[in-house]
Amino acid sequence: MNVQILRRDAYDIFCAGLKAVDPAEAVRRFVSLDKSTLRIGQTHYDLQSIERLYVIGAGKAAASMAKAVEAILADHITEGILIVKYGHVLETQKIVLHEAGHPVPDDAGLSGTRRILRMLEPLTQKDLVLCLLSGGGSALLTAPADGITLADKQQVTRQLLQCGATIGQINAIRKHLSAVKGGQLARIAYPAQVISLVVSDVIGDPLDVIASGPTVADESTFDDCMAVLKEYKLTETIPPAAMNRICQGAKGLLAETPKPDDPVLSGTQNLIIASNSLALEASAQKAKELGYNTRILSTTVDGPTRLAALAHTALLKKKLGSEKPVSIPTCILSGGETTVIVRGNGLGGRNQEFVLAAAIDIEGMDNTVIFSAGTDGTDGPTDAAGAVADGQTTTRARAKQMNPNAYLENNDSYHFFESLGDLIKTGPTHTNVMDLHLLLAAD
Repeated sequence: MNVQILRRDAYDIFCAGLKAVDPAEAVRRFVSLDKSTLRIGQTHYDLQSIERLYVIGAGKAAASMAKAVEAILADHITEGILIVKYGHVLETQKIVLHEAGHPVPDDAGLSGTRRILRMLEPLTQKDLVLCLLSGGGSALLTAPADGITLADKQQVTRQLLQCGATIGQINAIRKHLSAVKGGQLARIAYPAQVISLVVSDVIGDPLDVIASGPTVADESTFDDCMAVLKEYKLTETIPPAAMNRICQGAKGLLAETPKPDDPVLSGTQNLIIASNSLALEASAQKAKELGYNTRILSTTVDGPTRLAALAHTALLKKKLGSEKPVSIPTCILSGGETTVIVRGNGLGGRNQEFVLAAAIDIEGMDNTVIFSAGTDGTDGPTDAAGAVADGQTTTRARAKQMNPNAYLENNDSYHFFESLGDLIKTGPTHTNVMDLHLLLAAD
């Protein structure tokens, strides 16, 4: 088996994972309509007793979810607005898709969120809200808290992303600088019934973290936010208004986000309809069909990208060593979301950096392929989903007078793989369940 076959198989295995977490298919598994009876998960709703049905939400998968909901509910929808990332739109009939910025929130996200809030404020207990959420929702669904400007939130988000804060840490602060996150959207919709369908892009699928949990009780506190800012030494550099709000909250002078016993959440239901685990299981099945001895290593890969990549290549080297605990051809799969610590001024994303770090470590290994890509089709601030490399990738680069280590240190994995033709470009996939990492090896 040559390396080109391994590369082709890696892409096919990745695509099998993508197909399994198609948001439209996921919606159809969880939502159905039989005459006037609407089934969502295990709960049934009599639409004859519902005065108005609204569809709201945000995220990279929101457009695909919206189309599926429209196909099922058709004329029962009173009105709908979903906020999606620029370029992640599909044709819809009744639900408006409002484009906005991601990962840094912008004015378009603010105006879209205000439209949603105006829709929700007059609702009653006879109304039903279907909320469609997926990765990217934290940035797209944005409404700064009193005293905070969008520019303040943008600067805080940039600083947190750059310093390597985890998505959970970033979301805790977003919630406490927001008027909608951390259960606050459900509080605004109360007393209407709210059902959220969620495509998870977070390790472990914690509902309060995905899209910053706008319809979920928030366990994080102002004290937690203060601890994050101190950990990354940001207390002196974030905007004064943001720092003041967190300080005031930590002193107990501001209302906290809704907690689990808050009555405003009593009529709210949250359902995860797609996740990284589901994608990995489908990828593993495809790998087995292609003849690979397959193992899912983990669904919770996180931490610094380069360290994660080296942990994967170390395992691959062990499997190819003298003991060979798994027969080849072999496929090792994992999922999660690592963190790039930016020190250079290059262009790239965590998947491209993962592959570059791994490529350097497997230099010279025959018939070995490393593939990593984001399931949303976007890796960092680039138009690539990820990259692919083999044991000869760095050798080819050196032949072109390219120093792989220099590109890595400059966080410039995009231009490295672009020069070699090894970027993976899928375009928007309209789903988002974090990343998939694949390691393939054969004789």
